[in-house]
Amino acid sequence: MFRLSQYMREVIAPTPIKPTRKPVAPVVIWNLIRRCNLTCQHCYTTSADRDFPGELTTPEIYTVMDDLKAFKVPVLILSGGEPLLHPDIFDISQRATDMGFYVALSSNGTKISPENIAQIVAMNYSYIGVSLDGIQDTHDNFRRSKGSFNQALRGIELCLEKGIKVGIRFTLTQSNVQDFPAMLQLMDDYNIDKFYLSHLNYGGRGNKNRGDDAHFFMTRDAMDLLFETSYRWLLEGKEREFVTGNNDADAVYFLHWVRARFPEKAAHIQAKLEQWGGNASGVNVANIDNTGNVHPDTFWWHYNLGNVKERPFSEIWQDTSDPLMAGLKSSPRPLEGRCKTCHYQPICNGNTRVRAAQTTGNYWAEDSGCYLSDGEITEK
Repeated sequence: MFRLSQYMREVIAPTPIKPTRKPVAPVVIWNLIRRCNLTCQHCYTTSADRDFPGELTTPEIYTVMDDLKAFKVPVLILSGGEPLLHPDIFDISQRATDMGFYVALSSNGTKISPENIAQIVAMNYSYIGVSLDGIQDTHDNFRRSKGSFNQALRGIELCLEKGIKVGIRFTLTQSNVQDFPAMLQLMDDYNIDKFYLSHLNYGGRGNKNRGDDAHFFMTRDAMDLLFETSYRWLLEGKEREFVTGNNDADAVYFLHWVRARFPEKAAHIQAKLEQWGGNASGVNVANIDNTGNVHPDTFWWHYNLGNVKERPFSEIWQDTSDPLMAGLKSSPRPLEGRCKTCHYQPICNGNTRVRAAQTTGNYWAEDSGCYLSDGEITEK
């Protein structure tokens, strides 16, 4: 995840470069349930509105949670499917909060309602992310559910009314790129705290729909607008967060933007970005799916590292006998093609390996989603 606003603040008001602090354990994105009331085009879990066999029971979830805490996992992002459909979501959330985790909820927003908003408030979630795929018709078409946009927006409004930190999650594709400016305007109109721009990654239905990945020039236009909006809003005193995900080339593209706009700040920004280090799948980001399988991140559901019913997460995560995990945890990673020769590998770290695997069958091939030109990845 590239925290754009953090580095944009460095452009405006640079801070000293401090020693790098490496997390002891990863952020865990936990798909508690696969059931969902929507069937979104790009769903990485291929969820549906039905029960799925073999899901972790609540006592099993608690056992895993104890191991995660002992392993010093700092953050739990509770996801699905739609996590609010889990019958024990509030008990699980309360236990996680009581244990001292930073607890976030990743929802489609339609199940946040006047009937349960008091319970949601009581959970004291650190953050709730709501997925929107565009304005009304675009969103409803993506979600294959008429009225889902208005329901999700109402969920966001309820969170804002109660003072809950809430954000929009938007996956950029050719079919919704035209709505991107309107999404930023919606954020401004509602004074929403955070915007997460996700690039299409090739997992689940996202892999089946990868032909809809935004053309590179569309991606670049969207990133230019994001950079300019972030910079302008910060100057206007609007302390909102912009982050991007699933394309670590964004950080390199940002460095080129800084070189063009603020050349005197470029060396500082490059040093800060290299300290961040790019893609963290298999290192600082982990995924546990609804049946207990552990994956390097949420888009690796076709690749299991082990199951928490059989081995503790802490053991699975540290086991580098698996060749994929050994490679992901290597520094540098055993990259090939353009990614191997890229001058900005210390910033990007090879981008998203699952795209390379899905398009070539080779985990370490160049990432086909990198939208930078050959000239932009050479030494400057």
